[in-house]
Amino acid sequence: MRVVTLFTTDRCSRCVSAKTLLNRRGISYVEVNLAKDPDSRAELARETGMFTFPQIMIEGETLGGFDELLAADRAGRLSQLLAA
Repeated sequence: MRVVTLFTTDRCSRCVSAKTLLNRRGISYVEVNLAKDPDSRAELARETGMFTFPQIMIEGETLGGFDELLAADRAGRLSQLLAA
């Protein structure tokens, strides 16, 4: 299975929802909490063009945020992305 990285911040309900979805599907992930790391937050925003959390990457490629994760799961694409 490919590596899933979940960039989060504190007090983020959508971050909690993303972790819940991944856990329910049995998908392991690496969580990187950037709540107290403004430099890394800025670098991530430059890299992805996104400023909101969570941000989900699969093998270093941006999937998007919670909405994109949920859409990929509902469409059956998430398992394909993880197996590629």
